[in-house]
Amino acid sequence: MTAGVPRLPVVRLYESVRTAHLERARQLAPASIVHRVVRYDFDPALAEGLDLVPAGRVGGAVAVARSGVRVLEVNEPLMTSSLPATALALAALALRGRGSRVEVVSYAIGNADPFAAATAPTWRSRLRRRGERLLARAVWRRLDRVVFGTDAARRTYADVLGRPAARTAASTVHALPAPHPGAGGGARPPVVAFVGALVPRKGVPVLLAAWPLVVARRPEARLVVLGKGPLEDAVRSALAADPSASLEVDPPRARIHQVLDGARVLTLPSQPSPTWREQVGLPVVEGLSHGCTVVTTTETGLADWLTDHGHVVVADAGSAEALADGLVAALDRARTADDVLADLPTRDGRLAADDVLVGGGR
Repeated sequence: MTAGVPRLPVVRLYESVRTAHLERARQLAPASIVHRVVRYDFDPALAEGLDLVPAGRVGGAVAVARSGVRVLEVNEPLMTSSLPATALALAALALRGRGSRVEVVSYAIGNADPFAAATAPTWRSRLRRRGERLLARAVWRRLDRVVFGTDAARRTYADVLGRPAARTAASTVHALPAPHPGAGGGARPPVVAFVGALVPRKGVPVLLAAWPLVVARRPEARLVVLGKGPLEDAVRSALAADPSASLEVDPPRARIHQVLDGARVLTLPSQPSPTWREQVGLPVVEGLSHGCTVVTTTETGLADWLTDHGHVVVADAGSAEALADGLVAALDRARTADDVLADLPTRDGRLAADDVLVGGGR
């Protein structure tokens, strides 16, 4: 891991980095990554050979301004936690007053209004939200290129921030994966996989309530829960006496791929929240890449695409009965893994988006 000034002409200014970012960085256009924090699943081994620059908000702005950056990718404008760092970096670039104009680009998958009244219950939070909205609009208007990962994101940005600037090139590339190497096969056993953080917003309590209803109707079904989080003890307790279900805490990536390669269904029953909404859901993307039929809720930005392509989207996110119905329906469908994979693009959607964002500026 490096420190100081980014070395490459493409710089990605991220609020945080996680294992998935590190894996994808080796496939995206070469770039320096300036970041403020690392996520819980950050794997230092995967950082080897990447130009990672850890820095606070001010330090990140200074690092970007001192670099030879030609294309700067910033977190999307509706990601409020990243707005101060983005605004500082853009101000620092404007003040340096030398060289050619830096192109600013962003990949957008947000599908909720972060400035809604429900997110600001006090006068202090309402004041903060007003400031964040101003920053978001300023960043939005500064973008040279933006790629939306979902149709829901494009609609959300139009509703919240309006049309982009006339000079901004905007396009949509669905955040769909390419088939994972080696994935495929015909009909799979009736295995349902849950992969992700063991937290309420990912639908863990609803899944635990729904599973006995599934087994009562399909006794041969099996559930594998892979993840970690504050609900770990609750999950372990709920599944302890259930031979149809198992929990694996924080398994290695190889194990996750192995489970998904053998699962018929991937479920991520994301829940609504006043301050958060599932943008896409990394487990949904990974499940698709392995040929799993997805059972999720209308919270994900990919809900329209999933509905149109033979997956199950539950309208009542908080209903265990509705989720159980969806899981049984997915288990009963005659779709094979190859059927699921046939609907996916040959090139990963995030990589295709990067071709548009960064490829046009290299």
